[in-house]
Amino acid sequence: MKYLFFISLAILSNVGYAQGIKLNNALVITQFDKEEDRYAMQALMTDILKGYQIKALPLMNVLKQGEDPQHLLNDSIQQILLQKGFDTYLVVNVRGYDRNFKASEDTQTLAELLETTSIYQIYREEATSVSFEFSIYRGGQLISRQVLRCGNVSDRDSVLKRLRKRLPKKVIPVWIS
Repeated sequence: MKYLFFISLAILSNVGYAQGIKLNNALVITQFDKEEDRYAMQALMTDILKGYQIKALPLMNVLKQGEDPQHLLNDSIQQILLQKGFDTYLVVNVRGYDRNFKASEDTQTLAELLETTSIYQIYREEATSVSFEFSIYRGGQLISRQVLRCGNVSDRDSVLKRLRKRLPKKVIPVWIS
C-alpha cells in the first residue's frame, strides 16, 4: 500500500509538471477564413497576453498583409524573431461549433500546421457555442494544446467578449505555471 501511494504521487507530480509551460513570449498566429477575424483575434490575444506580462507579437506585425504564413519559417525571419526575443508560437483556430471537443492528438510540427488552411470563422450563424484550439510551439515542435469552449454566443462580438472573459480563467493559468 505504501508503494502504491508513492507511485501515485510520482505520477501525479510528473503530470502536474508537464502541464506548466512557463509561457513568457509568443508570436500569435491565427487561422481563420476571414482576414478581419484573423486580425481581431491576433489583437485580442496579444492584449490578453500582455496583461499577464507575457511578451506578445501578432503575426500581422511580422508579415505583410496577405503574405503566406509559411514565410514565417524562413531563416531570416526566424533570426529576426529570435533577436526580438520570440521563440514560442501560439496558434489559434476554431476546433468546431456546438459540441464538446477534445484537443487534437495530432502532433503536427509548426511547418505542417502552417500549411493547413482553415474554413472556419470566429462565429457561424445559428451556432450557440464555439470551441477554440490553442497550440503552442517551441523549436517547431508542439509543446502544449488546449481547447476552450465559449458558450451562449449570438454574434462575432459576443464570441470575442466570452473569449476575453474565459481565457484568463481556464487557459492562461496553465500557460504561466
